[in-house]
Amino acid sequence: MRDRPALIESRSFGMRQIPLLRPLNWLARGWRDLMRCPLPGLLHGLLLALFGAVLIAVAHQQFWLLAGAFSGFLLVAPLAATGLYAVSRALERGERADLAVALRAWRPQRRLVVFGLLLAMAGTGWVLTSAALITGFAAAPVNSPLDFLRVVVLNETSPLFEVWLALGAFMAAPVFASSVVAIPLLLDRQVSVLAAVLTSWRVVQAHPAAMALWAALLMGLTVLGMAMALLGLVVVAPWLAHASWHAYRDLVSAVGEPTAD
Repeated sequence: MRDRPALIESRSFGMRQIPLLRPLNWLARGWRDLMRCPLPGLLHGLLLALFGAVLIAVAHQQFWLLAGAFSGFLLVAPLAATGLYAVSRALERGERADLAVALRAWRPQRRLVVFGLLLAMAGTGWVLTSAALITGFAAAPVNSPLDFLRVVVLNETSPLFEVWLALGAFMAAPVFASSVVAIPLLLDRQVSVLAAVLTSWRVVQAHPAAMALWAALLMGLTVLGMAMALLGLVVVAPWLAHASWHAYRDLVSAVGEPTAD
C-alpha cells in the first residue's frame, strides 16, 4: 500500500538524536530568550494568570469543574504560545524580536486554527470527563479545594483520585505526543496539520525517555507556577514557551540538514 501524502510529508523531516538530559538545555535557552525579550513573554504570562483567576472566580463553588477546566486549559496552552515561538525564531535568526513579532504570528492561519480547534475539543472532552467522574463517584459533594482534598485525594477507601489521575494521563499523553513539536513546526514550515502531528509522534517514539522527562518538567513547573497563587505563571508560562521552541529546533530537521548537534 502506498504511503499517504501526510506520512510522506512527515518523512521529509529528520529526527535529530538528543541525550536524555537535553530538556534541561531547552530550559536554559528558553530562559535566555525570555531575558533577552521579556515584554511579549511577560504579557503572555500575565494574560494566562488573569485567565486562571477568571476560572477560579467563575467556578470556585464547583471545584470538580475547576479541576477539569485547568487541566483542559493545559492541553490547549501550547497554541497560546505561538507568538513566543515567533519571538524565539527571530532571536535565533538575529532578527528584530519584539511585541510586534509576537502579534504578527497570531494572524489567522487556517492550519493553526484547525489545530487549535482539535486541542480545544480535547480540552473540552477532559473537562466533561473529569466533571462526570468526580460528581458521579465522589463519596460526598465536591465544591471547594478542601472538599476535593478531603473527599477525593485523601479518601483511603476509594481509588477515585488514582483513577482520575490515570484517566487524565491517558487522555493527556496522546495530546502531548501530537503537539509537542507540531505547533512550532506549523509556524515555521508550510506543512499540513496531519503531517505536523505525525512528525510530533515520530519525535516522541524516537526519544521516549527524553520526552517523558520533558513532559514531567512542563507539568511540574506549570503546577509550581499555579501553586504560587497563579502569579508564577507570569514567568513560568513564557519560559516554557520559549524552551518549547528550542525543543522543536533540536528535534526536527529538514532532510539534508545535520541530524545531530
